[in-house]
Amino acid sequence: MNEEIDFILDSAKESMEAALTHLEKEFSNIRAGKASPAMLGSVFVDYYGSMTPLAQVANVNTPDARTISVQPWEKAMLQPIEKAIMLANLGFNPMNNGDLIIISVPPLTEERRKELVKQAKSETDDAKVSIRSARQDANKEVKKLDASEDLKKNAEVDIQELTDAFIKKSDELLVIKEKEILTV
Repeated sequence: MNEEIDFILDSAKESMEAALTHLEKEFSNIRAGKASPAMLGSVFVDYYGSMTPLAQVANVNTPDARTISVQPWEKAMLQPIEKAIMLANLGFNPMNNGDLIIISVPPLTEERRKELVKQAKSETDDAKVSIRSARQDANKEVKKLDASEDLKKNAEVDIQELTDAFIKKSDELLVIKEKEILTV
C-alpha cells in the first residue's frame, strides 16, 4: 500500500519539478537588460530550406553586457540570420559588418521593466497552476486507493506539503527574477 502512495507522491513531485523547470526556462527568455545568448534562443534561420535554431548555424557570444555578436559558420548565412533576427520581433536592430552580426541591447526603460515584471509574475502564476494541478491529480489518485482513511489523510497531507514547498520555490524564483529585472 505504501508503495502505491510513494509512487503517487513521486509522480506529483516530478510534475511539480517539471513546472519549475519550465518556469526557469521562461525566465531565461525574459531579458533583464543584460545581453545573453539565450535572448536569441527563439530565433530560427532558413538554412538550405529547413528552419534551424540560430545556435546551430552560428556562434552566439556576448562580448560585453550590452552586446551580442553572432558569427555564422558560413558567410552566405549572414543575410538570412540578420533577416531571421528581425522577423523574430525581439526589438533588436542587428548590424552586419560583413563578418559578423552585432546586436546592441538597449537599456530597458522603467515602463518596459514593469512590463517584464508583469510577464514574470504571469509565468509564475502559470507554474503555480501546474503545481496545483499536479496536487489535484495526486489527491484524486489517493482517493481511488483501497486504503484506510488515516493512510489517505496522511498521503493528502504529504501532497499538500510538497505543493507548498514548490509554490514557495516558484515565489522565490520570482523574487530573484524581479530583482534582476528592476536592477538598473
